[in-house]
Formats: sequence, structure tokens, C-alpha cells
Amino acid sequence: MKVIAFNGSARKDSNTAIMLNIALEALNRQGIDTELYQLAGKQIHGCTACYKCKENKDRRCAVKKDVANECIEKMLEADGIILGSPTYFADVTAEMKALIDRAGMVSRANGDMLKRKMGAAVVVARRGGCIHTFDTMNHFFLISQMIIVGSNYWNMGFGLNKGDVEKDEDGLATMKILGENMGWLLKKLTE
Repeated sequence: MKVIAFNGSARKDSNTAIMLNIALEALNRQGIDTELYQLAGKQIHGCTACYKCKENKDRRCAVKKDVANECIEKMLEADGIILGSPTYFADVTAEMKALIDRAGMVSRANGDMLKRKMGAAVVVARRGGCIHTFDTMNHFFLISQMIIVGSNYWNMGFGLNKGDVEKDEDGLATMKILGENMGWLLKKLTE
């Protein structure tokens, strides 16, 4: 079993990465392979609505000038997908939105190829806007027919500067439980 986490932050190893790594560590403790993929410094663009993915049906985006197909391949190889984004103007980052749109379009064009995989959203904010950011990523999971995994509270942490989320004890605990819950569910589905 494998879980891939995508960090949509423009800052590598940011607060979002810290939160994602807590969930991934909980999955590792259960013997599940994990990977953190950081979009920072990589090129990814929004969907061009060319609909070539519907014609080609090759589980790839026809636009090959960025990392979208690399990300889609990692999603296909994984049993669980965690999307993490800081809150930018009460929503996901442009990079995360591009990933959602491109992967979502390719998935739908290829028989909903992500259906029944596990999905979880992780959000970081300075103060507000988390719920809308959380909803955006969860809507991707729902329209993709994925199974959303939760924790004991909303999957969010609070902090502005790098490392600030490490002071958010509730947020860190929520990430640990999220990883435990995703691991438990993945194991139950393979029994």
C-alpha cells in the first residue's frame, strides 16, 4: 500500500509540508509506504480545455510541458492521496488548483480512474479561510468518486512563518489521527 501527499505550497518544506509529514509518519508506523511531492519550484499550469484526454484515453494529459502527468502517474500508483495547501485568499494555491483541474479532467476522461482511492485534504492558514480551502480539495475527491478520510477535527493547522504550525498542538494531533485513520481504512479494505 502507498499514500502520496502533494504539498501545494509555493514554499518547499513549509508549514503545509510539516503538517503533511505528521500524517505520513503515522502511515509509516503502520507499514504503509508514503511519499511527499512538493509542487514548489515546479511548473504546473491550469487545464486548457483541449479535451484531448477524452480522445486519447491514455490516462495522461495531452499538455506535456509541466509536471501534471508526473503527478497523475503518482496518483494512479497510490492507494491514498493527500492534498495539502496553504490558504491563499480563502482558497487553495494556484498550483494546487491546477493539479486538481488537470488530474480531475484526466480522471473523468478515463472512466473515473481515481474512484475508490482514499483521499484527505490538509489545510494551513494564518487565521481564516480554511474551510473554503478544505472544501475545494474535498470537492475534487467527491467528484472523483474517492473515499474521504477524516480525523477528529477539520484537517487544518495555523501558522504564518515556517515552523509556526509546530506550536499548534491541536493541528499536529489532528494530522496524526488523520494518518492513523487512513492507514486503518486502507488495511480494512484489503482484508
